[in-house]
Amino acid sequence: MPHFIAEYSANIKDDIDFQDFFTKVNTFLGATGVFPLGGIRSRAIRMDDYVIADAKHDYAFIHMTLKVGAGRDLETRQRVAEELFALIDAHFKPLKDKRLLAVSFEMTELDPVLNYKSNNIHQFLNAQK
Repeated sequence: MPHFIAEYSANIKDDIDFQDFFTKVNTFLGATGVFPLGGIRSRAIRMDDYVIADAKHDYAFIHMTLKVGAGRDLETRQRVAEELFALIDAHFKPLKDKRLLAVSFEMTELDPVLNYKSNNIHQFLNAQK
């Protein structure tokens, strides 16, 4: 963990370089020292079916969720969330300056018991050191 998920309206598909954006997000999350690098995942989901506001204009949205494993105190989670939202807001400012765009973000903490994982990326990264 964490998993960063961006849901976005299809009308901005060509306006976002997700590889660049996710590189910024992953670099930030890794640099916090709060999350293991091998657990960071970022992905985008295009939403083709949506209605925004009164549907009278070419509105757009991007909603991001950061799912994190349980065990970090509220102060740590809040600090990371605020700093990440500042990065997000700065990244999308040029697009917001050009069009009607709603940008939102939330961090959610996963249940400590009902959360299952299996991967070999951590071992690979540790062997690279």
